[in-house]
Amino acid sequence: MAKSLNVASGPPLDEIQWKGDAAVMEQMPWGIHSNTVLFYFKFSPFYDNTSNNEVLFQQGMVNRDMAQFLSTREMFEGRLNTMSGLEFRVAQEPAETNPGGGTGVWVINKQIRQKRQGQEDEIQILSTYFVVGLNIYMAPTLFDVISGRIASISSKVSTLLPIADSVQSWSPARGRTYEMPTSQAEKSSKQLGGTATGDKPPNAKKSSSALMSTATSEIPESLIYESLMIQEKYGEEFMDENPITGKPGEFVLSSTGRKEKVPVQPAKNPATAALPALNTKAPPAENPSGPGGGKATGKETKSPKTPGMPKPKRRKSKMAVTPS
Repeated sequence: MAKSLNVASGPPLDEIQWKGDAAVMEQMPWGIHSNTVLFYFKFSPFYDNTSNNEVLFQQGMVNRDMAQFLSTREMFEGRLNTMSGLEFRVAQEPAETNPGGGTGVWVINKQIRQKRQGQEDEIQILSTYFVVGLNIYMAPTLFDVISGRIASISSKVSTLLPIADSVQSWSPARGRTYEMPTSQAEKSSKQLGGTATGDKPPNAKKSSSALMSTATSEIPESLIYESLMIQEKYGEEFMDENPITGKPGEFVLSSTGRKEKVPVQPAKNPATAALPALNTKAPPAENPSGPGGGKATGKETKSPKTPGMPKPKRRKSKMAVTPS
């Protein structure tokens, strides 16, 4: 009778890998295949001796009538279907990747079968196992997967927070600033480059951040306190000597800059307001055929001469003489 290697104490089952030794393989001269995979799983620490599989193994060894159920996996699992309780059975066979070849991965479920009259059996899967070659693994539960992911995220965040805190600084003059951290490889390369070119080592030069921190430390506390009080009192107010007025797209300054042009209207003089309007139209010409009329000489429409103006001289044109 084969003896199970299951142990009560030790690491969690989902963190171990089991592989059969030489003594186990002597009982399986033909290797692992469809009819021997459950028998090979029997020697692993994942196996339960109180399952229906163990009952059939024991009955087949002492009872010749029950030995036939141990010949093939189909007959063995068919006999398990007639029983209720804890059982191990193959859930998935190796997928065929090419003719005559497969992945070699067997999936075995640990489950509880409950019989129901007139209905299909109720199956409750407790855990899943993988047989890869000669190695057997236990699949982690969903709770273990999620808790592992959360633990990994928490570890990364706890490592990131100190780094983020080390690169930030605050000063009244500049506020909160951040500087990218320098890795050890960059520091060593800078030191090697400075030594090769004859420059001074980085420790001999003060960085701008160090100078700024020195200047910040020299600011008296009273000035910082006064600045905070002014910010607290007038922080939401905006003071400008030339407030901006107008609507969007037409902003103007109230005292300088562009202003709206207002048309200037002439002021009315009360002394001239009562004067009658002058008629600037010329009177119509008199009818020569009318009473008291004479012939028109054409001098009526001439403008009067301005005194003191010389009379313009007329130039006489000479007749051109054609030579004979």
